[in-house]
Amino acid sequence: MEKTRAVTARPSPEAARDIPEATVARLPVYLRALTTLSEQGTSTCSSEELAGAAGVNSAKLRKDLSYLGSYGTRGVGYDVEYLRYQIAREIGVTQDWPVVIVGIGNLGQALANYSGFRSRGFRVVALLDADEARHDEVVAGLEVRPFSDLEQIVSDHAVAIGVIATPAVAAQDVADRMVACGITSILNFAPSVLSVPEQVDVRKVDLSIELQILAYHEQRKTQGAAS
Repeated sequence: MEKTRAVTARPSPEAARDIPEATVARLPVYLRALTTLSEQGTSTCSSEELAGAAGVNSAKLRKDLSYLGSYGTRGVGYDVEYLRYQIAREIGVTQDWPVVIVGIGNLGQALANYSGFRSRGFRVVALLDADEARHDEVVAGLEVRPFSDLEQIVSDHAVAIGVIATPAVAAQDVADRMVACGITSILNFAPSVLSVPEQVDVRKVDLSIELQILAYHEQRKTQGAAS
């Protein structure tokens, strides 16, 4: 028998564009928490339980979900599978996104071998490197191809998302080529700031900066303990 849910109409595309960036950044965290709850056999959860699993406070979680519509049932909570699907749909991972990785050094290889991409809606279709010595190597079941093949690969697979795992000196040139051939979203692991057109989205991941932030907090703890 189908469950009855108190659900309001989903917002229009215009309203969806008004979701705050901070909320957008937390939606994947909620999705991961819901996936874990589902794998543990949990069918329904309260906002407090979901917030605890996601590491946020329940008021913030309820406000974030209010931008998507109301998917909870009063006195029951959230249907885990249903909310999981709605968030996945909102952030676009209910479809298959082809991804190309440029730069197959240690980091690039690690990214290529990461099994979480496939389970979260991303399919790595090509690995590219400018180093001729790397060509024809097989990493994660894919042959490393020349960077000059980028345009053909983007065209063949309708790639919209590119990952840059090159040294900093090469990152801007790679980004320029990506943009020129139609890639509109870039995940940048190179320690450099990219200049791209306004319509291109860039997310930067700098592991050294994250470690430095942790070092700052460790230093504060040490100073606090000494005082």
